[in-house]
Amino acid sequence: MENESTLRLGVFLGLFTLFGILEFLFPRRARVQSQAKRWTTHWILLVLYSILIRLMALLTPVIVATGAAQNAASNGWGLFNVVDLPIWLEMLLAIVILDWAIWFQHLVTHKIPFLWRFHRVHHSDRDLDVSSAIRFHPVEIALSMLYKVALVYILGAPVVAVIIFEVILNGAAMFNHANINLPKPIDRILRLVVVTPDMHRIHHSDKRIEHDSNYGFSVSIWDHIFRTFTAEPENGHDGMTVGLRWQDDRPQNLVWVLKLPVDKL
Repeated sequence: MENESTLRLGVFLGLFTLFGILEFLFPRRARVQSQAKRWTTHWILLVLYSILIRLMALLTPVIVATGAAQNAASNGWGLFNVVDLPIWLEMLLAIVILDWAIWFQHLVTHKIPFLWRFHRVHHSDRDLDVSSAIRFHPVEIALSMLYKVALVYILGAPVVAVIIFEVILNGAAMFNHANINLPKPIDRILRLVVVTPDMHRIHHSDKRIEHDSNYGFSVSIWDHIFRTFTAEPENGHDGMTVGLRWQDDRPQNLVWVLKLPVDKL
C-alpha cells in the first residue's frame, strides 16, 4: 500500500498529541517522576527499536508484517489465500484473530520468565501516560514483530487488514495508557467494548494478582472470555501503586532500562 508509512506516522503523531493534551487538561493521577526525563527515555526507546525494525526490513523485507502479507498474497500462502471468502470477511476475521493473538502474546510474556525479563521494562514505569505506550525494550519489539509476521503468513492476512490492525493497536495502546480522567459512567460503557485507561491501569499495578490481569490492548472481550478481567484495583485508582518493586528514580533512566533484562533485581 502506497504511503503506508506516512499514514501510520500521521495517525500516531496525531493521536499522541491529542491524548497528551487531554491528559494535561484532565489528569487522572498526579505524577511521581519527572515527565521530561521519562518522555526523553521513552522517545529514545522508540527511535532505537524503530531503527532495529528498519534494519530487519532492509535485510529481509518479509520479516515485517506488511511485507509478509504482500509476500503471502503473491505466493498464495496462508489460510485466506486458500479459502474463498469475501474480502470484507477476510479482513474482519484477520483483525479479530490478530487482536486475540496479541492478547495471548501479552499473557505469555507474563508467564515465561525469559520474555518477562524484557516485558518488565514496560511495567517498571512508575507513571502511566500516553508515552508509556512506546516504552518497550527493543528486543521485545523485535520478537513481537517476528511473532506477528508468523501469524500473517499462517493467516494469509490481507495487506490492508494488517495495516488497519496495526493502526488500531497503536492507537488503542496510546488511549489506554493515557492519564485521562474519564467520567465513570463513560468509562463503564466504553469498557464493555474497549480497554479504557482505568481498566488498563490495573494491569500496571505493583500487586502481582492485578498486573496478571487485564491483558487486552484494544478490546476488553478477551479478558472477560478467559477470566483474566479485574474490574477495580484493591486500593482504588488513587491509592494503587503503579510499577513494580523498583520504587525509586531508576525506571526513568535510559541505561537502566536497556540493562534491566539482564540485571538481577
